[in-house]
Amino acid sequence: MSFKPLPTFDELPVDKKGPFLNAWGLYGDNDQLGFLNRLTDDVVKEAAREIQSGTRTSLNWPMDAQKDIPFFGRQVFHKHVYQKPPRVVNDDVWTFNTQSSSQWDGLRHFAYQKEAKFYNGVTLDDIHSDDSTVNGIGAWSEKGIVGRGILLDYEAWRETHSHPQKDALKSGTITLSELKAVAEWEGVEIKFGDILIVRSGYMVQYNKRSRDELEALSKILPPTFLGVEQSTEVLNWIWDNFSAVAGDQPSFECWPSTQSYMLHEVLLAGWGCPIGELFDLEALSRQCEKTGRYSFFVASEPCNVPGGVASPPNIIAIQ
Repeated sequence: MSFKPLPTFDELPVDKKGPFLNAWGLYGDNDQLGFLNRLTDDVVKEAAREIQSGTRTSLNWPMDAQKDIPFFGRQVFHKHVYQKPPRVVNDDVWTFNTQSSSQWDGLRHFAYQKEAKFYNGVTLDDIHSDDSTVNGIGAWSEKGIVGRGILLDYEAWRETHSHPQKDALKSGTITLSELKAVAEWEGVEIKFGDILIVRSGYMVQYNKRSRDELEALSKILPPTFLGVEQSTEVLNWIWDNFSAVAGDQPSFECWPSTQSYMLHEVLLAGWGCPIGELFDLEALSRQCEKTGRYSFFVASEPCNVPGGVASPPNIIAIQ
């Protein structure tokens, strides 16, 4: 399939009758991949050059990490292990919300709220019609989310520069100027098609909280979290550079939004840009510090669930 030339950010929206900054139709009216179209064979082949030592680092938080008090009112993870006599054999059954631990938000997850339209103009009726798989995350499993990843280790940069720590479980912003300063401090080059991963320090702070504190925080509605600022400047930066974005926070962006719109609306519903959340970046942070390299090959295969909304990332970084 031939695609339209990539417009500049200032030329958005692509569909002039559609919502704010949309790129609907850029990759075809029935496209299911969005920004993942940027991960061409050539981009992935070049990304493989990042593998120098073969060191592998998982970015998956345990699926039961939030125990019985997950945020956003999501269901807890259940694991049932059972025997199958008379043989000495076990099977197990897992029941879980796909967004209660590390996750990719898929294109069925979040719509433009005012217009009630998902990526490429898909509606709730389209999604909930019988046997519909439109915008389902299963489409991402065929080739995966595979390419060059970069870690912007905001928390390490903050500590090195003696900046005050921001409470990761309260609403607050990591600004674009801070993210660019992190990249400069790391000496990492940003290349088109990169998978952006931001370490805010959420995991460190979460693990220090008592059960009573986490229970109280889980009852705050709407929840409050540190995240990337909502601004057209941030959106322009993402549009110009990345194929997917992710972080260790529950919402990637500052929550609740400080603007009249949310990044989720434009990224998911407007552009088809995967959003990764609750990635465990602590081991990756140590690995990147050890090597002095903040880029790596990353391979993630969402679960092949036709019509699925979200998925555990099954993600690993390789240096």
